[in-house]
Amino acid sequence: MMSGILCLLALPFLLGQTTGDLEPPIPSTPSSSFPDSVPSSSFLSASSSNSSFGPSPGSVSQSLSNFTGFEDDHGTCQCSVTLPDTTFPVQRVERLEVTAHILSQKFEKELSKVREYVQLISVYEKKLLNLTVRVEIMEKDTISYTELDFELIKIEVQEMEKLVTQLKGSVGSVVGSTAIVDQLEVEIRNMTLLVEKLETLDKNNVLAIRREILALKTRLKECEASKGENVPVSPPPPAPGSCGHGGVMNISKPAVVQLNWRGFAYKYGAWGRDYSPQHPEGGLYWVAPLNTDGRTLEYYRLHNTLDDLLLYVNARDYRITYGQGGGTAVYNNFMYVNWYNTRSIAKINLSNNRAEVTQSLPNAAYNNRFSYANVGWQDIDLAVDENGLWVIYSTEASTGNMVISKLNDTTLVVLNTWYTRQYKPSVSNAFMVCGVLYATRTLNTKTEEIFYYYDTNTGKEGRLDITLHKMQERVQSINYHPFEQKLFVYNDGYLLNYDVIFNQKPK
Repeated sequence: MMSGILCLLALPFLLGQTTGDLEPPIPSTPSSSFPDSVPSSSFLSASSSNSSFGPSPGSVSQSLSNFTGFEDDHGTCQCSVTLPDTTFPVQRVERLEVTAHILSQKFEKELSKVREYVQLISVYEKKLLNLTVRVEIMEKDTISYTELDFELIKIEVQEMEKLVTQLKGSVGSVVGSTAIVDQLEVEIRNMTLLVEKLETLDKNNVLAIRREILALKTRLKECEASKGENVPVSPPPPAPGSCGHGGVMNISKPAVVQLNWRGFAYKYGAWGRDYSPQHPEGGLYWVAPLNTDGRTLEYYRLHNTLDDLLLYVNARDYRITYGQGGGTAVYNNFMYVNWYNTRSIAKINLSNNRAEVTQSLPNAAYNNRFSYANVGWQDIDLAVDENGLWVIYSTEASTGNMVISKLNDTTLVVLNTWYTRQYKPSVSNAFMVCGVLYATRTLNTKTEEIFYYYDTNTGKEGRLDITLHKMQERVQSINYHPFEQKLFVYNDGYLLNYDVIFNQKPK
C-alpha cells in the first residue's frame, strides 16, 4: 500500500515537468520512512495541501485522469502515463510543413504561367496597336493613295521640267514658240506646288492632277514635235486592236493606278480590262487579288469605268470557291481561271458569276510543278491578245519548257499548240501580243527585262532586252489589252499601267 502511495506521490512531479512546471521535484523517499500508522487518506490529504507538490488539487485530478501504476518485484514504483492533448503537436506540425511545401510548388507553377501570360499580352498589345493605327488610316478616307502615288507624280513633273529646259535651250529653232515654252514652264511650276499641297489635302483630287498632267504631256509632245520644220513626222502608232507593226519595241514607265481594294496584305493577284473584238472601246475593269496564302482566288471586283475603280465606287463584288493562282484573264465578258487543285480551266460568266464551262488542259503540269520564278500556283497562265484567248503552261514531256496553246474561248478546247525552248521556272512572267509570247525576268528589285519572245505566226524565237521598270520587288501577273495597247501589271498588291511602244516597221 505504501509503495502505491509513492507512485501516486511521484506522478504529479513528473506531470509538472512534462507540462513545464519549474519547481524541482521532491526526492523519492523509501517506503520504510513512512510510519505504518499513517493512514493513506491522511497522506494524500497532506501531499495535496503541500504547495511543493505541484498543481492545485483540481488540476492534479484532471492531469492524473489517464495513468496506471504498480510496484515491481524489487519494490520500485512503475508508472505509465498518457499525456494529455495540451502537449506540443509534433505530427501536426510535420503535416503542416508538407502541406506548405506542396502549396509553394503549386504557387511557383501558377506564377510561371502568369509570367507567360504577361509576355503574350504584351505581344498582342503591340499587334493590336499596329492594327489600330492601320484601321485609323483606312477610316480617314475610302481612297488609300500612298506616298508612292505622289512620288510618281513628282517624278513625272520633274521629267516635264527637264523637257521644258531642253526646249528652252533649243528655242532658236522653235519659230514663235518662246511664249508657249514660258507658259508651260509656269504651269509646271504651279503643278509642283499643287502636288505638294495635295499631299495634305483631299486625296480624291489626285484624279484631277492626273488629268492635268496628261494634258500637259500632250502639249509638251506637240511642242517638241514642232521644234524643227525639217524634222520628219514619226509615223502614227498602229490602230488599236491591229497587228500592223513590227512587234513590241519598248515599254513606257509605270503609272500607279492604286493599291488593290483588299489592302497591303494581298500581294498576289491579277487585274486588267475586258476585251471584246465586237466592242473594243468598251469593257469593264476587273481586279482579282488572291487570298493571303498567295494561292486561292476567292473574291474579285468589277468596275464599269476607270474613274469608278480609282474612287472605289459603283463596285460589284463576287465570290467563287474554286479559283487558283494569278493567271486570270477576261475576254468577251467571261473570266478564265485555273480550277483549284486541278489542271482544268473554268469559264465564268461575269453577268451572273456562274462557271458555264470547265475543261481539262491536256498534260498540263499544275500545283506549283512549273510555276513562274518568285510566283507560286501560276502553272497555268491565261492570256488575251488581238487573236483571242491563249494559255501558257508546261508539261512533263516538255521538261518544264514553256508551252503555248490557242484556245477556243467558247468550249476551251485546244486549237493549236507550240513548244518553246525556254524553261518556264526561270521566267518571272509572260504575256501575248499579236500571237507573240513575251517573257520577262528579274534583273533587280526595281527592274524587269523582257528578254525572250516566241512568235507563233512564224515559229521563231529569240532574245530581247526591253527594260520594264517596277515599283515593288515582284511582278505577280501581266495582262495585255489590245485596244488600249497597255500592260496591266499586278506588282506586290499595286495596280500598274504601262504603254506598249511598237516598232513601226511592219514584219
